[in-house]
Amino acid sequence: MSSTLIIVFVFLLAAVLVLGLAGWVVYRRRSLRDRFGPEYDRVVGERASRAAAERELRDRERRHAQLTLRELTPDSRARYSAEWQDLQSRFLDEPGPAVDAADELVTRLIEERGYPAGDHDEQVAQLSVDHALTLDAYREAHAISVRNQRGEASTEELRQAVVSYRALVVELLGPTHDVAHR
Repeated sequence: MSSTLIIVFVFLLAAVLVLGLAGWVVYRRRSLRDRFGPEYDRVVGERASRAAAERELRDRERRHAQLTLRELTPDSRARYSAEWQDLQSRFLDEPGPAVDAADELVTRLIEERGYPAGDHDEQVAQLSVDHALTLDAYREAHAISVRNQRGEASTEELRQAVVSYRALVVELLGPTHDVAHR
């Protein structure tokens, strides 16, 4: 075999490897974008590099895979749904306490489903794996709840918090239990 043929063969082999690696990187990136939705762009914007952001998102997936997530029992679904309806009806007379109750209800619901308890940032990170589309609403609602506890939230912000919490409650309760229009 001539040296020219060997060089061409090695070059072709290297090109195939580079193209395969590039295809794999594009596939992994697309997979993360599809899974995390707007959370992907948010994390990329916060990190020093796209590679660092993608490492974080893959790490979230690994930690999430170690969770023991549970479906709610029909009784739990009904209890949370009734509690949510009660909370919404109290909003008109007591918007601040209703938002506090919404934050507490969502926290309990998240924990009962098997997401980590205690550390809000870790809860959000783990929720991002399966509930990325409602995550911004949850962040917004929780931030308003914190401002509410300091007496700094307007009634309109409190209303928006309840609407935002409702999006996550509906998603966590599942498609068979729609509390959005009650």
